Amino acid sequence: MKGKLTGVGLGPGDPELMTMKAHRLISGAQVIAYPALEDGESFARSIAAKSIPAAARELVIHIPMTIERAPAQAAYDQGAADIARHLDAGRDVLVLCEGDPFFYGSFMYLFARLAADYETEIIPGVSSVTACAAVAKRPLTARNEVLTIIPGPLENAAMQARIEAAGAVAIMKVGRHLGRIRALLTDMGLAASATFVARASLPSQQVLPLVRAPDPAPYFSMILITKAEDPWLN
Repeated sequence: MKGKLTGVGLGPGDPELMTMKAHRLISGAQVIAYPALEDGESFARSIAAKSIPAAARELVIHIPMTIERAPAQAAYDQGAADIARHLDAGRDVLVLCEGDPFFYGSFMYLFARLAADYETEIIPGVSSVTACAAVAKRPLTARNEVLTIIPGPLENAAMQARIEAAGAVAIMKVGRHLGRIRALLTDMGLAASATFVARASLPSQQVLPLVRAPDPAPYFSMILITKAEDPWLN
């Protein structure tokens, strides 16, 4: 009997935003895997720390923070191989993932390598987009408005085209791209009404007008744009 692989979404950072199901599964886990930076720091583990049983085995997947894709892909190859050894031995493995596993989540790379050979379950989590809207007290969309989610590294021409076609916009993974994105939005006449959110739900969270946002911004930061004026009131 092979073990079962479960990808568990943890939400944006506040442990109280984990679902009851996520907490229950983590509390009873045999083996827990999670991504970590090369220095050993794991944001995912820090969210779930109080739910992890002392007897659980922990697998750390060290992900290099490089622009090149090859080093990270090699790390996921190794992580998948380590997880597979436990699954083949009949042990269930939970993989922790900040946010939601299938929304820019690291778990999807392990899923692609393992799901064909093992029983798999996905536990959704509160996404960063909804968390940022909540702490900013800014509704995302209303009625027939189209929400477009854009990754911050996207180049300017493509980003501008998508913003122009959208009714509302969430720009994720802003980080070192903040200055460039802010200049683009200024040129488009949208910077003054945009909201910047960093580390949503954490004690260090920031909610600021985009014009006052720090540059460079933290990696876990987002820009929210609603073109219509209070569309949810109409």
